[in-house]
Amino acid sequence: MPEKIDIITIDGPSGVGKSTIARMLAGKLGYTYLDTGAMYRAIAYAARQQGIPATDEEAVEKLVNTIELTMEPAPDPADDVRVFIDGSEVTPFLRTPETGMLASAISVVPAVRQRLTKLQQEIGAGGKIVAEGRDTGTVVFPRARWKFYLDADARERARRRARQLQEQGVEVNESEILTQIRERDQQDRQRTIAPLRAADDAIDIDSTHMSAEQVVARMLSHIRG
Repeated sequence: MPEKIDIITIDGPSGVGKSTIARMLAGKLGYTYLDTGAMYRAIAYAARQQGIPATDEEAVEKLVNTIELTMEPAPDPADDVRVFIDGSEVTPFLRTPETGMLASAISVVPAVRQRLTKLQQEIGAGGKIVAEGRDTGTVVFPRARWKFYLDADARERARRRARQLQEQGVEVNESEILTQIRERDQQDRQRTIAPLRAADDAIDIDSTHMSAEQVVARMLSHIRG
């Protein structure tokens, strides 16, 4: 059996709180937080800025293989990872529901999946990583020592996402967010390349009625136990 590596993966659907949980868990353990979703959102944002539709696989492939994508830890551990495209920061533009939907669509392009998976594996090669996304435990880091699958009711996820955006000063319609979350769930679970699912050896956690602190405590009990 291949040796496990000291990586923690947290997979799950949109709006379930993976980023918040991963940041908190990484801070508790002294690990590095890897936000794989932000990488797909960055490619989606770049494609939209250049007027490239997700269906134009040739143009998307050229884009993903020519732009420079870099990430830096946020000055405040509670904030999102900083993301740069060709040296320009795009972090503030990545968390909108529209960018999330486009990221889901563009993630099925083989060239995008191939390049970002390779980049993520390079970042995690030394271990001590908390990686969150949709295929981190199934595809990117199948030998991760600890794997979690985080889920929550769609209405609760919409409420959390709406509150997050409102705190950033963005006007939102919670009903529209709920519709987008359900559409993205279907899109992510039905895609042919690396569909959203729990790894066979992942621990399932339903966070519908749990705080972020409670989720982190449960994960730590598994990791340390």
